[in-house]
Amino acid sequence: TLMTGRHFTRWFLAALLAVGSLAGCATLDTQQRKWIFQPTDRTWWGGAQAAEGMSDVWIEFTSVEEDAPIKLHGLWLPQTRADAPVMLYLHGARWDVRSSAHRMQRMHELGFAVLGIDYRGFGKSTNTLPSEDLAHEDALAAWQWLAKQQPQAKRFVFGHSLGGAIAVRLASEVDNATGVIVEGAFTSIPDVFSTMKWGWLPLGPLITQRFDAASRLDKLKAPLLVVHGSNDNLIKPDLGRALYERARQPKRLVPGEGGTHHKTNAVGQVQYRQAVAERSSSAQSRLCVDAPRDCLGRPGRLLRGPHRSGPARP
Repeated sequence: TLMTGRHFTRWFLAALLAVGSLAGCATLDTQQRKWIFQPTDRTWWGGAQAAEGMSDVWIEFTSVEEDAPIKLHGLWLPQTRADAPVMLYLHGARWDVRSSAHRMQRMHELGFAVLGIDYRGFGKSTNTLPSEDLAHEDALAAWQWLAKQQPQAKRFVFGHSLGGAIAVRLASEVDNATGVIVEGAFTSIPDVFSTMKWGWLPLGPLITQRFDAASRLDKLKAPLLVVHGSNDNLIKPDLGRALYERARQPKRLVPGEGGTHHKTNAVGQVQYRQAVAERSSSAQSRLCVDAPRDCLGRPGRLLRGPHRSGPARP
């Protein structure tokens, strides 16, 4: 996820005003990359435990953007069925992929084989400062890895928070995505800033890391599912709805009642579980909500998120 709204506003304003006026565009861009991504090798509370049993995978490629070898670390949850659909999971800012292990497991329970990756700068991946373009390159490398591992499988992409913008960009540039799911996502970084305390300031032109997901929706060929918690105080629900409204059909909006930015995936809403199901028997692949079936066309198992004491899990 992104940082808390208060901290994001404070540091982002400092970057735009102080760095922008005193240092120049290159430094401004660097600071935005640091403050938007907050790259780290640390995990959320309970993340390491949740990731136990998942397989480590390594994806190596040469970065066109950096002209350098890159090594991405990922967590892989395969299915026993050879015809299972696969999902690329793209996490948000601040924590590594282990922090998303709970969400990955829930998608796995729905019938997906799931690959979650760390962008460079996160976890065990190549330690370099990420950017919007570099994260896209990382997501594309992981997408191609899945194609080699499961060449006949339907492929989905899931993005949470910042990962939602990365997921939309990826799906808008490939022709073989079966479906796109975004949770707690937004239209663009300037739009996120506009919802904050100092959002009335005309600083949009200084934002270099724009993550303008809304502008890419016209090129999206796959069905889109937008899930947004009604109690999300970090990324306002209006931003999720605006993203949905900009998209073409087929699309679906699921307002997760009672869900926060971190807990929407875990509240166990039946409508969420039905909406992420994909009926394989349909002539035209689509996200459907008219029957609780999983992605393999079998009667679906209801997804139940853990409800244990302790800090909120992502």
